[in-house]
Amino acid sequence: MIEMDARSLPYRELNRLIREAVNAGEDRIRLRNVCGQRYIGAGLRRPVHIEISGVPGNDLGVFMDGPTIIVHNNAQDGVGNTMNDGLIVINGDAGDVVGYGMRGGCLFIRGDVGYRVGIHMKAYKDQVPVIVVGGTAGDFFGEYMAGGIMVLLGAYGRARRALAGDYLGTGMHGGVIYLRGRPDPDRLGKEVRAFDLDAGDAGLLQPLLDRFAAYFGTEPLDVAREPFIKLIPVSHRPYGRLYAT
Repeated sequence: MIEMDARSLPYRELNRLIREAVNAGEDRIRLRNVCGQRYIGAGLRRPVHIEISGVPGNDLGVFMDGPTIIVHNNAQDGVGNTMNDGLIVINGDAGDVVGYGMRGGCLFIRGDVGYRVGIHMKAYKDQVPVIVVGGTAGDFFGEYMAGGIMVLLGAYGRARRALAGDYLGTGMHGGVIYLRGRPDPDRLGKEVRAFDLDAGDAGLLQPLLDRFAAYFGTEPLDVAREPFIKLIPVSHRPYGRLYAT
């Protein structure tokens, strides 16, 4: 275990120190007094465990491929941007465009998230990205989603607002969104429909709920007792009519 005090460190210097430690073989790094430094964990490809006290800046875990990052506070925009593999756990809220272009790995966020979370998420064969949010989300949740799994619980956030904002699932053409509650149909994008869960959904969702509870010390939610529904796309080419065939 190596410990770093990030107080007053520019983001470039902090990230240089992290990369040097990882390249030297460190497998556990603890960062203290983080305050807005960007790109922490960017492009790391080793199974290092990074624990952060403070609020990391934008693009936490961008292009990450294997590490685990635990944040004991909130996080800013772009968490898990184009993440390929690994785990990020946020013990608070996160900002906008969380999971942008995410291709694999898991994000667990205890609180609320901002706008355009999960935009352009995608999956390939057995590489399926996952985002689980304990609170609520802003507009465009799951926008242009092409694959993966998103879960929105609306159970642990602090924002006094609806489960999700407007344009939920707009442009979605792959993957699945699980919601703990049935949204107003007027908030849904034209490309998705809401359906009840089947046995396969329950088998997929319950382990994610159990993991959420384990990470954050909450009581596990029971799929069978909660009002979960799923959103799936009604077309795999929602904008095909706009282009030449």
